[in-house]
Amino acid sequence: MSAVRLVPAEPPGRAPARARSENGPVTNLTDAVAIGRRERFLVVISTIRADGTVQASVVNAGVLPHPGTGDDVVAFVTYGPAKLRNLRARPQVTVTFRSGPQWVTVEGQAQIAGPDDPQPGIDHERLRLLRREVFIAAGGSHDDWAAYDKVMDQQRRAVVLVTPTRIYSN
Repeated sequence: MSAVRLVPAEPPGRAPARARSENGPVTNLTDAVAIGRRERFLVVISTIRADGTVQASVVNAGVLPHPGTGDDVVAFVTYGPAKLRNLRARPQVTVTFRSGPQWVTVEGQAQIAGPDDPQPGIDHERLRLLRREVFIAAGGSHDDWAAYDKVMDQQRRAVVLVTPTRIYSN
């Protein structure tokens, strides 16, 4: 089996670029964004519980450059205690974008940046802006960013950045 090459996401409005392998087109993050856009970027996030079973939930997620590396990642904002507990202990995560019968799944390693999960280079101000960037990448808009920031701080919301290790679809 040949290795899958990850292709950075294209800017909105562009036709998805598709890498090719010997077996045909290779699914990439551009495909995930195209499908995600159709369903307001609602995705299924699957994490692994301590007993090895899967915990799944629906969140809004988007694709944006990692604040440290610049590589494209899947990102979402959460305060879900089960997701965060699972990801802290077992950072493997699966994110599935779907619209109708089409889907793209991104498997990868999660990095959490939040008030309870400090990261180098992400202070309170950078976290505030990163939450906004993720919200926008996930199709959101807001009329009152100060109110948004206040709620994010009060709820101690964290940003989860998923570095893809495998991307596939139907």
